[in-house]
Amino acid sequence: MKLFKSNSALKVTLIVSLTIILSIAIYLGLPANYYVHRALWHQLPKINQYTIFENRVVKAEDPHPWEFAEDVEGKVIAPEFNADFDKYKTVAFIVIQHKKIILEQYWSNYSPLSLSNSFSMSKSIISLLVGCAITDGAIKSVDQPVSDFLPEWTSFDGKALTIKDLLTMSAGVEWDEHHTTLFSKTTEAYYGNDLWKLALTEKMIEKPGVRFNYQSGVTQILGFVLQKATGKNISTYASEKIWTPIQAEEDALWSLDRKDGMEKAYCCFNTNARDFARLGQLVLNKGYWNSRPVVDSSYIRQATSPATWLQFYRRLKPNETTQPAPKPCTMYGYQFWLANYKGLKFTIMRGILGQYIIAIPELDAVIVRLGKKRDDNYNVEQNYTLDTELWINAALEVINRQ
Repeated sequence: MKLFKSNSALKVTLIVSLTIILSIAIYLGLPANYYVHRALWHQLPKINQYTIFENRVVKAEDPHPWEFAEDVEGKVIAPEFNADFDKYKTVAFIVIQHKKIILEQYWSNYSPLSLSNSFSMSKSIISLLVGCAITDGAIKSVDQPVSDFLPEWTSFDGKALTIKDLLTMSAGVEWDEHHTTLFSKTTEAYYGNDLWKLALTEKMIEKPGVRFNYQSGVTQILGFVLQKATGKNISTYASEKIWTPIQAEEDALWSLDRKDGMEKAYCCFNTNARDFARLGQLVLNKGYWNSRPVVDSSYIRQATSPATWLQFYRRLKPNETTQPAPKPCTMYGYQFWLANYKGLKFTIMRGILGQYIIAIPELDAVIVRLGKKRDDNYNVEQNYTLDTELWINAALEVINRQ
């Protein structure tokens, strides 16, 4: 009798378990949950995941190599930085000054040809392309309403959503930016296969142009604006307007949501460290490359100036429990981060796993750092991760050696 009860309990347990497994399988198999399956399989984003996505080629049709300083061969970072470079799993580090590479170093089998995901550094590329589209007349100005291109986004409380609102991360839309949450919109954007459908869920919940609120979905809307305005996919337009004019040495790859689909505009531009550095040099050159205009210099000036008319609610310090009053947004322009350190003002493009392009005008220098990890702690006043100071310090040591 006891054996019968035991077998019955076992059968019930087995049936329940199979039901749960079957339910999960059905749930994950639903088209709407395609991204959940991929996210569970691939886990957190990685710098070499372009291989799991469909990609569109950003052609480099006028390649030209960087010049190197005479003493660059054999030069490496100072020993005191080795432990921290290793801690943050650095794979590439380049320092350029006066348009010449003065240090180039790789780790973990990476080389000058190794591709890395840009992650959010691609947001700055989108901004540069907006500048090109304005010069081309495809976009009238940053004050043009988004609804001229995407009628799905009109206004909130009588105030129209403009391209400037998108550029300055003040769109006032609903978007969950968390990268480590399975059911966030950012996770769905990264692993999903329908960016347009996801973009349509971005409902305006507050007046645009008032509050800085960093959201990847906002840059994705900019991507759709660019596509509609230019009549070209973003990769083709990027090749024509930026990648070829700055004489990138290698073709880049821009990951798509699906085959022949849409570029993940907010992330996922894949190239090598040397060619990433060209983007920083372009900003340093105020939009020029070898005396030829690529992006209008007045646009570059606006893009790398702080959007101080916006309210910025900074991160809480460890000893704080209530959010302090907002202050003017001094650390963000048009999809570019802005900061200063050791008296040096710099423009920074940055990605979630510690991808950085740092342009320092006062030193006529560009720093590129690629890797798999960044610091979890922030300079709360300027909103940059503290490892940023490490890369600048290491570069300053190299520059001081010159």
